[in-house]
Amino acid sequence: MDIFTIILLVVGFILLIKGADFFVEGASELAAKLKVPAIIIGLTIVAFGTSAPEAAVSITSALSHSNAIAISNVVGSNIFNLLAVLGVTALVYNLKIEDKLLKEDFVVLIIGSVLFLVFALTGNVIDRIEGIIFLLIIIGYVAFLVYKTKKQSRVLTVDEVKLSNAKIILYIIGGMLCIMIGSDVVVASAKDIALSLGMSETLVGLTIVSLGTSLPELVTSVTAAYRKNTDLAVGNVVGSCIFNVLFIIGITTAITPIATTAIMITDITISLVAIALTYIFAYHRRDFNSKDGILMIIIFIIYMAYIILRN
Repeated sequence: MDIFTIILLVVGFILLIKGADFFVEGASELAAKLKVPAIIIGLTIVAFGTSAPEAAVSITSALSHSNAIAISNVVGSNIFNLLAVLGVTALVYNLKIEDKLLKEDFVVLIIGSVLFLVFALTGNVIDRIEGIIFLLIIIGYVAFLVYKTKKQSRVLTVDEVKLSNAKIILYIIGGMLCIMIGSDVVVASAKDIALSLGMSETLVGLTIVSLGTSLPELVTSVTAAYRKNTDLAVGNVVGSCIFNVLFIIGITTAITPIATTAIMITDITISLVAIALTYIFAYHRRDFNSKDGILMIIIFIIYMAYIILRN
């Protein structure tokens, strides 16, 4: 491993993070101009935007036959989002949890993650049909959100739009280009680092790649919590996890089937445990407080130590 490879990895992450930032801002401004309900932004537009780096990396990895990175990136990102992002965010501000999140969005995440494990266990491969099933579920989920919230009065008005039409288009297209270029650089650099250090692609995907591509979620949620917008902070995390499983794994395996391994199945199971812990914490008092946040961060650190020692 040389210094040039490390520099490329950092540059790739910068492109991914800034690309996601531009994409989210452009998409949010477009939503405001079209008067999309505010709750839709957190669970769909912002969640999809902050998950764009994971999508780009996983799709690129699958096409380059780095299946371990393609799956471990999604699994690692979800574990990081649920334990580390929510944990750190809860330290910033006490996060109130709406019943809707527990009864609808968390349920979709649980169903999607259980299917993810079932598909990984059957046939030792997640094939195109299973990928299409994931895509159909995410389409249905988004359609349900739009249908249920279209009559809500909480919408963003045109007066809140800060960007011109031209800048909105530039932010969206430019952001996506940065994400696409950044994903190529990150995957190539991460593979070189893995080979030079004797690390497995699974470990690289669960650590370097997943943490790097999850930085947009961390920044978005912490910023939202600091501004006391807890709906956006929590909705972004849960929505991102839903998109990671259903959309990213769906589109990736619809393009090219991904073979699974025993280690991948173990990590998918751990992600389900993380979901269960998060749900229990949220359900208990309908909030995440600083004590919950500290405990979640400690659990995440233990998990990181486990996968590093496992390698």
